[in-house]
Amino acid sequence: MRVAFATTDGISVNEHFGRAGMFSIYEFSRGEYHFLGTRKFADGRDTEIEATKGMGDEHEGKVQKKVDALSDCRIVYMTEVGGPSAARLIKKGVMPLKVADSTPVLELMEKLVETAGKQKAPVWLRRALEDSAPENNIE
Repeated sequence: MRVAFATTDGISVNEHFGRAGMFSIYEFSRGEYHFLGTRKFADGRDTEIEATKGMGDEHEGKVQKKVDALSDCRIVYMTEVGGPSAARLIKKGVMPLKVADSTPVLELMEKLVETAGKQKAPVWLRRALEDSAPENNIE
């Protein structure tokens, strides 16, 4: 399954979902992960989304484009996310997870490996792994 991280440096999660100009994408399966690449929406902060805040449909359309572009990921880590954006992600089957600013991406991936390996892993994580099993050869 794919996991996205809102980041400015590719090293740590340090950005709000809407403001994030870049997301690092990793492929994850039980016990292992690897970097796939970066999805870039803007240089630095996503000022297009910031500039349209409060502008109704125009803003909503820009947020939806970002949600759609990340809809192949099952988890998106960020420092903050607004309620409407979180709801859009969840509707697409993506779990939005807020973490402390500057949390290292690799630390989060290691924790995900550990959590997925537990018998009592969260239901949403077990389902995400099961749903992605054919593409990851998870049995």
